[in-house]
Amino acid sequence: MKTFKVKTHSRAEFVDVTGTVQHAVAQSGVSDGLCYVYVPHTTAGITINESADPAVQADILDKLEELAPRSHRYRHLEGNADSHIKASLMGSSAMIPIESGRLTLGTWQAIYFCEFDGPRSRSLLVQVVSSRQQSE
Repeated sequence: MKTFKVKTHSRAEFVDVTGTVQHAVAQSGVSDGLCYVYVPHTTAGITINESADPAVQADILDKLEELAPRSHRYRHLEGNADSHIKASLMGSSAMIPIESGRLTLGTWQAIYFCEFDGPRSRSLLVQVVSSRQQSE
């Protein structure tokens, strides 16, 4: 497993980590298998979505803010209850098939680290698993 640092600069933002994840796949030497991406934080998440138009990420962030506004009467006293809700909605992991040493993302897809309580220095865990069975 590889651990990468992700530096965020805003309270809420999407950081494209596709290149980082693909680099981990290339370093692993795995030709065919699965890549598991995990975010070990309760106020951040991971998603796969369109990379061609940055308005898509802005629209998702806007909708999440509408669903879980920062200024609401939450019971959680740390002031980041909305961040926990948004992270839960996005999810903490993604699994991407690997074929011929490459992530099998769609033409417009990218992997995004989703920050909801930044700016912070975060971790991103990547585990690459081969589909080939080891010989006995």
